[in-house]
Amino acid sequence: MLGYRVKGVEIRLLMEQLSTEEGVRYDRQMILPDIGRLGQHKLKNCKVLVIGAGGLGCPMLMYLAAAGIGTIGVVDFDKVSLDNLHRQVLYDSGDIGQLKVEVAARKLQKLNPGVQIYAHAVRMDRDNAMELISSYDIIADGSDNFATRYLVNDACILADKPLVYAALYQW
Repeated sequence: MLGYRVKGVEIRLLMEQLSTEEGVRYDRQMILPDIGRLGQHKLKNCKVLVIGAGGLGCPMLMYLAAAGIGTIGVVDFDKVSLDNLHRQVLYDSGDIGQLKVEVAARKLQKLNPGVQIYAHAVRMDRDNAMELISSYDIIADGSDNFATRYLVNDACILADKPLVYAALYQW
């Protein structure tokens, strides 16, 4: 049982122990005062949905998996192509022609076998947006078009989900 204080009130949490492997894997981040053991448990119990497995989504997915986010969902309908490889660091030449979410799920699972990866090989649209985000705690938008960005924003507002977003323009 771990506890912490919020506005003077002690909160006790019953948490499963981190395995020995997890203790070693996450040791360097757990020594940070802002994370600690309690923070690592929060990361392990967190569910993050990443929209887009391209230039922004790839590094985001790698860092989330490496940090020990317990459940990661990936939404993308596209396939890996040669012109992706210079900026989408999760993929290599052998992945060309395969669905990005399937390749990402395989590679993220190798990076950290302790996380659950869910591949959603669909284009996010108004018919599936609410269903896709409903199972996740945090939504991270790395999509590359305004229609999807606005849709994700609206869905997060309606579902009262925190939204983290990033965007690139040219360089």
